[in-house]
Amino acid sequence: MKLVSNTFYRTARLIYSVFMRPLNELINTEDPAWPMVQELIVGATTPVEVLPAHPVDREVALLAIQVTTRSTMGAVVYETGGLLIDHGWLRILGSGHPRLPRSLPSWNKGRTMFVDENPPGYLLVADDVVGGFFAVNGGALGAEMGAVFYFAPDSCQWECLDFGYSEFIGWSLQGDLAKFYESLRWPGWENEIASLGGDQAIFIFPFPATKGPPLGERHHGVVPIAELFGLYISGEAAPENPSSNS
Repeated sequence: MKLVSNTFYRTARLIYSVFMRPLNELINTEDPAWPMVQELIVGATTPVEVLPAHPVDREVALLAIQVTTRSTMGAVVYETGGLLIDHGWLRILGSGHPRLPRSLPSWNKGRTMFVDENPPGYLLVADDVVGGFFAVNGGALGAEMGAVFYFAPDSCQWECLDFGYSEFIGWSLQGDLAKFYESLRWPGWENEIASLGGDQAIFIFPFPATKGPPLGERHHGVVPIAELFGLYISGEAAPENPSSNS
């Protein structure tokens, strides 16, 4: 398996370094990654909305993650408030926006990034409306350093996707999301999530990882995504028996 970018390692080392690079050293004007991301957006095979970045928020976010705009992660954080993909089902974190009121660094603060500890074992970079979380592995999720993992709510397990952050962006925009999410969607999901905020998620009960009726027939409620993260990552939603949504 080849991982294109080691952005996470640079991020982790620099966040916990005494010497933080200033903004002018992080903004790369000679070889920025944003044009490549724009090409992926133009060729997207599923609906995508690019949320505009606030001029102050993007500088704060870029300084916090300490990666340059030559990297895909730096470009997404600096040039966007985030990406809403497939009618808002998938949310890729940027520098924050009223419709996605979480930046990449602010979402990780207190969850994976702690100023008094070592570099984070993983970095949260995206999530979906049913409580699935995407993270770049820094060692806590397995041997595949730098790979993107997905926390699947229907298994309550971290699963390696076998690619890094740059490929993750390409896959999110041009991959087969319908097939990937086949077991986690239900008839009419588009209408149900249409008014959902970027800091909210759909709470499904019985939990997707438990046996029961099809997901569309279970109880659905709107909750803060932070609440669902705490519930799922804690293991409280993990069942003794595997799920069956048929």
